[in-house]
Amino acid sequence: MSQHLSNNQIVELRDLIVTPIVIILVYVAAYLIRPRVTDAVNRKYFFPALSLRIFGALALGFLYQFYYHGGDTFNYHTHGSRHIWEAFMDSPVLGWKLLTSGGEPIKGAYAYTSSVIFYTDPSSFFVVRIAALFDLFTFSSYAATAVLFAVVSFLGAWSLFFAFYRESPQHHPWIAIATLFIPSVIFWGSGLLKDTLTLAAIGFLTLAVSNFFRFDRKKSFSVMLLILSVWILYSIKKYILLCFLPAAILWIYASYLARIKSLILKVLIVPVIFALLVGSGYYSIILIGKDDPKYSLDRIATTAQVTAYDIGFYTGKDAGSGYSLGELDGTFGNMMSKAPQAINVSLFRPYLWEVKNPLMLLTAMESVLLLVATLVIIMRYSSSLIYSFRNPTVLFCLVFSFSFAFAVGVSTFNFGTLARYKIPLLPFYVLALGYIYYNSNNKRKSEALALTE
Repeated sequence: MSQHLSNNQIVELRDLIVTPIVIILVYVAAYLIRPRVTDAVNRKYFFPALSLRIFGALALGFLYQFYYHGGDTFNYHTHGSRHIWEAFMDSPVLGWKLLTSGGEPIKGAYAYTSSVIFYTDPSSFFVVRIAALFDLFTFSSYAATAVLFAVVSFLGAWSLFFAFYRESPQHHPWIAIATLFIPSVIFWGSGLLKDTLTLAAIGFLTLAVSNFFRFDRKKSFSVMLLILSVWILYSIKKYILLCFLPAAILWIYASYLARIKSLILKVLIVPVIFALLVGSGYYSIILIGKDDPKYSLDRIATTAQVTAYDIGFYTGKDAGSGYSLGELDGTFGNMMSKAPQAINVSLFRPYLWEVKNPLMLLTAMESVLLLVATLVIIMRYSSSLIYSFRNPTVLFCLVFSFSFAFAVGVSTFNFGTLARYKIPLLPFYVLALGYIYYNSNNKRKSEALALTE
């Protein structure tokens, strides 16, 4: 077996050799692909977005090595995929068994499986297996493997950008900021972590839903993309699906309703669509919780309670300062009563006076900008907010971002961990603010024009 890394070492000599080669190959591939996935307007965003993802992935590695001296990304690679790569070097057959393993015992592989910290944790081992697959091409260089994770992140972000750009190409600057250039999303969503894969999967899933149900395009490709993204989310973080599917179903139904011109027909069909929305959303939740009792409706409040106290006071206590929303007693009603506080903490906290370290300061500054933008839009466009809610995309973005903000806010209890967990909601919330701003301005211009005629 190859010599293992020391306990506090992530970046090593092989990174300095392999990583530049991998980065060059990535840019060559990107240069060849760019003409097929961009146009004259959005082409300028392609390479900056890719470069920031790669920078974010490498910066995250340095943070975990020199600031945290370990952590999840270290465990996924150094105490995870590296051992599978070593197994491949010793015996390709044994390495393949480990790569395709579901965490079960493998004859003759104890020396490897006992060294993989997350071997019996299905969601974490899923990330280890993806990293091990990349390790085969990077000679198990942490930095080079992190660059490939950044590429996956970029592909998901570009899918998300394209899904909304296609709907409103005239608003491309705002859409690009929301989907490609939010700092915390770039930093926490590009490296060798669970969050990178789930964030990419959300982008793929959004594009697949848009292609299949809204634009009726590339159905075969969209089905494959939908299956891939659902598989990733189901394997890593089921609760993301619990938040996304009802919002996506609302998006689909509201889009069909918006195409109906007759007011009478709309009034007649709204109850039917509402029943379908509730029924399909409920069924999707039941389906997700079927194979994992933690996410069933009768257990989800207890799961939130256990997760919140575990992250807040035990496993996540070193990730940053803790917070509390009051006592969680494991009942559904008690959990739902925390919704306003949970949404607030995910979107707008930590406040500046709650900052305890430099990383919290960056998160707090981003939260202040979100709070200011939200208040400005509410105060300036309060009279036209209902008009904006008629837009199916606004509804989709708000329902997903609020439900996700509630889910992570009520089950984290730690600002450091929350900064990572909340990144999927940020693009959608910023998109919603942008759509409300543009829709409200358009309504005002239309009303002003009507008065002058």
